[in-house]
Amino acid sequence: MAPSKLVLFLALNLALLAATAHACAPYCPTPTPPPPPPPVVPTPSTCSIDTLKLKVCANVLNLLKLNLPVPANEECCPLLSGLANLDASVCLCTAIKAEILGIKLNVPVDFTLLLNQCRKTYPDNFTCSI
Repeated sequence: MAPSKLVLFLALNLALLAATAHACAPYCPTPTPPPPPPPVVPTPSTCSIDTLKLKVCANVLNLLKLNLPVPANEECCPLLSGLANLDASVCLCTAIKAEILGIKLNVPVDFTLLLNQCRKTYPDNFTCSI
């Protein structure tokens, strides 16, 4: 008698489980789709600092190109210190285009050299076209 009660108990549990699993079958709410991702805000193509002040970066770059030590009191890197890598790159590119630095540059190499001196990195998705 015990096995038949066990079989009846298991059958009843299985039936209840099947019934509750599809309890709202014809009236189940449809799942809401996830919200769309936020729009990508384009990065500014203008410099947030006065690019004329970046003239001091030409001195730093000249010292770097001559393999001379850059003095601790140089004024270029403090100008770029509060900027993100992309913003610093935009500012230097703007200064180069306006010929504010007043020197001839090998843009990819000198650009990276100056950014590295100021503890910035050249963004992968950035191109300074002159």
